[in-house]
Amino acid sequence: MTNTYSSSFSLAIRFLHSDYTKPIHAIYGFVRLADEIVDSFHDFPKKNLLNRLKEETHRAIEEKISLNPVLNAFQATVHRYGIEPEMIDTFLHSMEMDLEAATYNQHRFEEYILGSAEVVGLMCLKVFCEGNDSLYTELKPSAMKLGSAFQKINFLRDMKTDYQTLGRSYFPGLNVTHFDDETKKRIEADIKQDFDAGYIGVLQLPKKARFGVYLAYIYYNALFQKISGLHSTAILTNRISLSKQRKLALLFGSYVRHSFNLI
Repeated sequence: MTNTYSSSFSLAIRFLHSDYTKPIHAIYGFVRLADEIVDSFHDFPKKNLLNRLKEETHRAIEEKISLNPVLNAFQATVHRYGIEPEMIDTFLHSMEMDLEAATYNQHRFEEYILGSAEVVGLMCLKVFCEGNDSLYTELKPSAMKLGSAFQKINFLRDMKTDYQTLGRSYFPGLNVTHFDDETKKRIEADIKQDFDAGYIGVLQLPKKARFGVYLAYIYYNALFQKISGLHSTAILTNRISLSKQRKLALLFGSYVRHSFNLI
């Protein structure tokens, strides 16, 4: 599922220590299941399907088994790394918010970001810290900021589809039909703050996790820089992405820096 839906994340996961491969894939698979329900299953009762996923997730965690291979992998990860039920419920709440076409004020925007991105970062951090509660507490703010930065970049990248296909406009008070360069720069300044705060935590991650997370950071930062260099109209007419060649160049440069302990 990860390989199918996200070439960037799937490649970054390959450069995590092998101990982390299965649990991070499990987290991504669970998140992707919920996301696909609210984003893609337009001809089906989304609310019912999401409620069913929620019930089956809690049952899998309670019984420590599921016939759904994604939920079975996820419940095993939840138990092994102590992922709190509140994180899961907070994530699913944000997915419920996506069931209705909506615009967001600042409070709802922060609520959505918390569930859709920040707690997902915390789930991954639980894996990386492997029971080291003091390290987890120390890195928690940075992990949340990095997840927030990734999500906000996704919002910019997908603004056209979110608005035209799904009827959503995430950024607070934004009228997509009047999206201009000034608004874009204001959003980008907010994302940069999240990125800078998140990067501090990347450098403090355990060595087994550092390069894989750093690579994801580098990919998203490159995408952010590409978006930042475009006129606002380009965001509403194209889905911005990095070429395969560009990703390979970023991988090579990141690996060199990692090999010489420059990160």
